[in-house]
Amino acid sequence: MCIGIPMQIVEVYEDGISGVVEAGGTKKHCFFMLIDNPKVGDYVLVHAGNAIAKLDEQEAKENLELIEQCLLGAKGATE
Repeated sequence: MCIGIPMQIVEVYEDGISGVVEAGGTKKHCFFMLIDNPKVGDYVLVHAGNAIAKLDEQEAKENLELIEQCLLGAKGATE
């Protein structure tokens, strides 16, 4: 199973095809070759170090909440 994580672009390098994304205080290098016109502040779906789609802010936050609920549920199941 593959999962994409919604993250926000915080930096776009001069090459325009890579930069830095952030979610939950974690920053990662990311490639933007699969999306059009990446800009700081955009929300993107990141899989394997590549932004594979743009998301609107509400959609990104809803997805992050669902992921958090799944992780908390998994933690509660082992306690």
